[in-house]
Amino acid sequence: MSDLNELNNSSHSVHPESIRLMLADDDSFIRESLKVLLGLDPGITVTGTASNGREALELLESGTIADVVLMDIRMPDCDGVEGTRIIKTRFPDVRVLMLTTFDDDEYIIQALQNGASGYLLKNVPPDRIIQGIKTVHNGDMLIHPDIARKLASLLRPAAAPQTHEPIDSYGLTRMEMAVAEAISEGLSNKEIAAKLFLSEGTVKNYVTDILGKLSLRDRTQIAIFMLKK
Repeated sequence: MSDLNELNNSSHSVHPESIRLMLADDDSFIRESLKVLLGLDPGITVTGTASNGREALELLESGTIADVVLMDIRMPDCDGVEGTRIIKTRFPDVRVLMLTTFDDDEYIIQALQNGASGYLLKNVPPDRIIQGIKTVHNGDMLIHPDIARKLASLLRPAAAPQTHEPIDSYGLTRMEMAVAEAISEGLSNKEIAAKLFLSEGTVKNYVTDILGKLSLRDRTQIAIFMLKK
C-alpha cells in the first residue's frame, strides 16, 4: 500500500496555523513532486500521500490529520469521484480539491455531487494550486471558469424541459440570488463581497440564509442548484 504509513505522526510537528494537506495520485512522480513543491509554502504541511481515494481514507482513519485532500480525479481502484464520496461520508469536515482535465465533465459533476469543494486543471502552476488549497480551506468553493461554463451547459441543456420548481418559488431575495449566482461562478466570499460591495461577514450570512431556504448542505450544492436553473 503506497505511502500508507508515511508521515502518520508528522502532525505533532505541524505549525498550528498550517494547512494540513494530503495528496492522492496514482503517479508516484506527481505525488512526490507536489509534496515538495507545495511543502515549500510555509502555510502548508503535507501530512500524507496515497495512490488512490481508498488509501487516502485509510490514512485518515489511521490517524493522519488532513484539512484538505488534493486528489486526482482519475485513478485506478478508487478514483477521485468515489474517493470524495467515501471521505466526505466518514470525514465531512475535510475539504476535497480535485485535479482534473477538460475531458472529465462527467467525473466533475459526480464529484461535485459527492461533496468536492472544487477543481483545478492539472496544467496550472504550483502557486495557483497553493491558492486553491487555501481557498477551499477557508470554506469557499473553487471551480475553474472554463469548467463552470461546461457544467452549466451540461446541467442546463437548451432543450431540457422544466421539471423543477421555478427559482422564484424558493423565496430568495434579490441579493441572495446575486450571491447564489456568484457561488455558481466559483467566486470566493471575498470575491463576492468585492463584486457586490458587501462585507465578507454579510456574504457568509447570505450563504447561510440561502442554504436554509434551498434546504441544501453546502456551497457545492448551491452551485449545482444554480447551474441547473
